[in-house]
Amino acid sequence: MKVFACSACGHPLFFENVQCNGCRRRLAYLPDRAVVSPLEAAVAQAGAARPDSLASVFVALAPVAGGERYRLCKNAVDHGACNWAVPVGDDTPFCRACRLNEIIPNLSNPHALEGWLRIERAKRRLVYTLLELGLKVESRREHPSGGLGFAFKEDVGGAKVMTGHEEGLITLNLAEADTPFREKLREQMGEAYRTLLGHFRHEIGHYYWDRLIAGSERLGAFRAEFGDETASYDEALKRHYDKGAPGDWPLNFVSAYASMHPWEDWAESWAHYLHTVDTLGTARSYGLALRPDVESDAGKGRLSELKVTTRSLHFHDFDDLLKGWVQLTVALNSLNRSMGLADVYPFVLSERAIRKLRFVHDVIEKVAAA
Repeated sequence: MKVFACSACGHPLFFENVQCNGCRRRLAYLPDRAVVSPLEAAVAQAGAARPDSLASVFVALAPVAGGERYRLCKNAVDHGACNWAVPVGDDTPFCRACRLNEIIPNLSNPHALEGWLRIERAKRRLVYTLLELGLKVESRREHPSGGLGFAFKEDVGGAKVMTGHEEGLITLNLAEADTPFREKLREQMGEAYRTLLGHFRHEIGHYYWDRLIAGSERLGAFRAEFGDETASYDEALKRHYDKGAPGDWPLNFVSAYASMHPWEDWAESWAHYLHTVDTLGTARSYGLALRPDVESDAGKGRLSELKVTTRSLHFHDFDDLLKGWVQLTVALNSLNRSMGLADVYPFVLSERAIRKLRFVHDVIEKVAAA
């Protein structure tokens, strides 16, 4: 995630901000410009005599926007559920992220509305990363045979909603937005990590497997690393929940769940890659430098320095990416332990898991360069 600043007053901004805490101007993220920009009402620039139709139009003040005009996403106007904007020339009322929604909860229920707002925040972070990586993000309306859609559903009576992906539609159970519920489920399932953003990153991995691997020239290389995906998924699922992961799974997989089936191995590896590039991208934007001092019986020494400067999420050298990731996560986990909190990244990457991450990296790099 980039570091943003208000172009009107210079105050630092978060990706989710809707108002600048410095100059109090309205803000919106402009996905076509990849910037959080202060806005000025078009009527204020045009004068009070201009028609009322301008009242919902804003001029983006960020220099990179070049004075272009935008509307707020319909979900921002109707529900305060979005901080992205839509160019006035785009006839779709929803932004690049919200137009992917196909089913949303019953928003007359305050609990459902609160959960949906949390889900949308995580989803926008996902879409931001996908766009930054140069991956295609198209709705099912834009691309009926290969587009992406989201369905956010609630359990009704005895019918349980299963989080998952099928033919471009990612379904998420609204209950996952409830932190106590999600943490309880994480402990029951013996998971080290379970977040809304993690769900999105995993399920979008299944979507991009269909788009980038299935039926492509990459399929043979995929099978060499991950295994034969034609093996029965239902049998693999039953075996996993009946017997659990094999005892040596840490030697071959990034997580226990990844050991279930090649599709899940890919999705878990894809999710971990997104964890890596997004977190390292944030560290780079803040100009983070690590110069760890270590003490041992042999005396005090210094580990190799990590200093990153590139602003893009693209880390073209996978070996440099991996080195930076290991150093950064050790530091982050150490900081959390100092506060009595759980590790930020509770995983250890084996050589086999690293090879799979490299495969994901190479696929994304080639797609972005095409």
